[in-house]
Amino acid sequence: MSAPFVGLDPLAQLYRQHHGWLQTWLRRRLGSREAAAELAQDTFERLLRQPGLLSQLHAPRAFLSTVAHGLMVKHCQRRDLERAYLEALALMAPDSHPSPEQQAQTLELLLAVQRLLAGLAERPRRAFLLARLEGLGYAEIAAQLGVSERMVKNYMAQVMLHCLRLRQQGGDL
Repeated sequence: MSAPFVGLDPLAQLYRQHHGWLQTWLRRRLGSREAAAELAQDTFERLLRQPGLLSQLHAPRAFLSTVAHGLMVKHCQRRDLERAYLEALALMAPDSHPSPEQQAQTLELLLAVQRLLAGLAERPRRAFLLARLEGLGYAEIAAQLGVSERMVKNYMAQVMLHCLRLRQQGGDL
């Protein structure tokens, strides 16, 4: 009797052996069959884009769960941001709602800002948000954060340096 996966390419073999397990693993964490199926597919799609990785896999389930966990975190962040945006829209008068296209663009912009800020420490992130969203000056930010104005300037410099580094790496800004 021959082995069940003889003749399959390594990715197809990995998919057949571990897709069901990965989907179950994701479903337990997400509580959604649809989201689990989508993220399991996205996990294997990552391997399609990096074929050299496959030959280096020694612990496939550990690798798959690590990639899937990262995708799951992004999925949950996006879901939470979408929910917050929709709640903010619900507070607005219906006649002042932006068009569906504008809503989609705004959501994509918010997601890009979220990705940008995710790499920052808490205080520089808060200083940046207080300056950009609340329009506070450095003295007001310093008072809210309980630091000196010089420290706020330092935080803002950290944010700018972070943005420059992302731009140099080809990140989305």
